[in-house]
Amino acid sequence: MLFDISKAGIEELHDNLFSEKQVSVSVLRLDKIHPLVSGNKLFKLHYFLEEAVNSNHKTILTFGGAYSNHLAATAYACKTLQLKSIGIVRGEKPGKLSHTLQQCLQDGMQLQFISRQEYAKKEEPAFINSLIEAYGECIIPEGGYHPLGAKGAALIMDLVKDNSYTHISTATGTATTLAGILMAAKPQQTIISFPVLKGMTDNKTSIKMLTEQEGEFKNLLILNNYHFGGYAKRSDLLMQFMNHCWIQYQLPLDFVYTAKMFFGIIDCIKNDTFTKGSKILCLHTGGLQGNKSLPLNTLLF
Repeated sequence: MLFDISKAGIEELHDNLFSEKQVSVSVLRLDKIHPLVSGNKLFKLHYFLEEAVNSNHKTILTFGGAYSNHLAATAYACKTLQLKSIGIVRGEKPGKLSHTLQQCLQDGMQLQFISRQEYAKKEEPAFINSLIEAYGECIIPEGGYHPLGAKGAALIMDLVKDNSYTHISTATGTATTLAGILMAAKPQQTIISFPVLKGMTDNKTSIKMLTEQEGEFKNLLILNNYHFGGYAKRSDLLMQFMNHCWIQYQLPLDFVYTAKMFFGIIDCIKNDTFTKGSKILCLHTGGLQGNKSLPLNTLLF
């Protein structure tokens, strides 16, 4: 890896609920790698960055919204590796930039705001070619949504030395991390996806493209009921749950991804979705910097 991942580790959580239901719950703390280049973002970027460092491409261009963890991670990684970065941001430039975009600027990323209509063309060949003509450099799809991104995400499983986990769960946005985990996990392990976007029904199509494999993964379970209204949507219940997790487990979560995934896991345990003896591993995919956009004193951590 281009960055030190030694701070990541697996922590087992303890709760009377888990004892009562006779399950174990652990968390792979990818958030501990680095405040900005952490979680799944670092892994998804790995092969793109490696390619840029080893080539004449010294500028990386990528895409994201105002609260994109991907943009923040890319900006910092490029600064560290002495690469130039350009972020194409969805939507018109606001009067006040989000904490995420301010961090991107601090890390040297050049931001270009485009309309949502134009941004929707981000995967069209003509639009991509126009960017290549304008910048002539390495382009990373939003969220690393590319087989290279999935290949990088598969490296996460190198940190999981214990093969006895029966379930591995992750929050899902572009499905790039999900695809990587599916490729690297054992066939007998159930991989649980918690989509954070409302109406996200094309996961299987995305996985086929990202993994470049024809057959479906029979060990995939997709739970669509924990998006809390859609991407980056939140409620008082979710905020209360995040504070509970901090008090109970000393586990900081982000409201866009990991809190929704962990809320779903706890709810499934309460409702006996898991059989007795299940050994569950949750991926903490980082993104904690996004909590800075919340009102002051919303969270206890």
